[in-house]
Amino acid sequence: MTTDTSPTSARLSIQAIRPLRTLDPDGPQEDLAWLDEAIGDARVVAIGENAHYNRESYQLRHRLTRYLVEQHGFGAYAMESGFVEGWLADDWVRGGQGRLGHVLANGMTSLMGLWTEMRAHLEWMRQHNLDAARPVGFYGIDLSGSNISLLPGLDAVIAYLAQADPEFEVDPSMRETAAAFAAPSAFSLSQSLAAYGQLPGERRDALTAGLAELAARMEGRCLDYRQRTTADTYERAQRALRLTVTIDDNVRALARGDRESLFFNRDAAIADTVEWILRREDRIVLAAHNGHIQRWPTLWPGTPPAAKMGMHLADRIGEDYLVIGITNGTGQTLNTSADFYAGKLFTDLEPPRPGSLDALMAASSDVPFATDLRRLPPADTEAVRSVTQQRLGTLYSDVSPLDAYDAIVHLPQVTAAEPDGAALADSPHEVQQAISQWTQ
Repeated sequence: MTTDTSPTSARLSIQAIRPLRTLDPDGPQEDLAWLDEAIGDARVVAIGENAHYNRESYQLRHRLTRYLVEQHGFGAYAMESGFVEGWLADDWVRGGQGRLGHVLANGMTSLMGLWTEMRAHLEWMRQHNLDAARPVGFYGIDLSGSNISLLPGLDAVIAYLAQADPEFEVDPSMRETAAAFAAPSAFSLSQSLAAYGQLPGERRDALTAGLAELAARMEGRCLDYRQRTTADTYERAQRALRLTVTIDDNVRALARGDRESLFFNRDAAIADTVEWILRREDRIVLAAHNGHIQRWPTLWPGTPPAAKMGMHLADRIGEDYLVIGITNGTGQTLNTSADFYAGKLFTDLEPPRPGSLDALMAASSDVPFATDLRRLPPADTEAVRSVTQQRLGTLYSDVSPLDAYDAIVHLPQVTAAEPDGAALADSPHEVQQAISQWTQ
């Protein structure tokens, strides 16, 4: 295989390609040995995805996680899902009671847990933990309530204060206001924003002021609260409250037409959560969209460049942060148009645009493969350096791949993940209806 760096036919040399024999998490692991040198001593290994809910992306993350846990002692799987909701999934993988369908539907947000591939991942974590000297924990890193509802975080804080400070009563009007625009699922986001916009300004302001007062109370009484409960439960409640404050900030910004603050605030907050996890765990597998993990601003059409989680983590922990981006060829991908909310969850994925990172990877091999961008032959380095765009779902964003990623895994064909019946049975009606429309 030769290297041709012309825009329409560029491809990597055979020396740069590390074929993956399988995506099956139960398969042999010999073809993953390239990870040993690639990750080095990194404490956070981020594994991206081109779009949510693809079967192959779930399988790849599951397979790489097994390898990193079994061969390198990673102790946490941290996922782009709600922080508070993740406590339920963490309890289950550590041996807790309850139905897995309920955990998949309620222990993960933004529809992330509704798929059989995610079921298999959690089942493996639970089985591994049965006799592991060091259990692997599950963490959500994202804003709770599918990024718009304050109720999960606020309820967690209220429950904590009932233990730590039983004589103190949180103003019930705060929860009433938060409930007025709560989102049962990701399908309710537009209705929730509309409901928030209809609230009188004084109710919105009172909610914001109440959250600030709770934050001050939690900070000022931290020593007493830690003693009355435990440091762990205090810190979880404190993180939940900080993320809830961020959601409130974002909803206020959206109500005044400010989308820019949302992009900045969310990624800074989830980077804070990853750092919080790092104070508890030695090494973390971090699973999130390419647009969050990359060390490069995501440039969506019509939006300003905003610092992403990966940029924050690279700034804070340096070489302890390693990024594996994922590119796709053809198949099916998440539908980012308004049709998604009508049950058309996936759309056909066209061949990647010539000159894009995805096109370079697609031209290089017709089987799944990995390439370590830091150890490329000179001609391959120049081929990657010539790329200035990447595909994220069906959209394209500017990128410098050598700055954004340390390695790339290419998936030539991607398909829709398989809905999990038990998870759907425990999901809100609107989710059941949308999945039913899609599968008909």
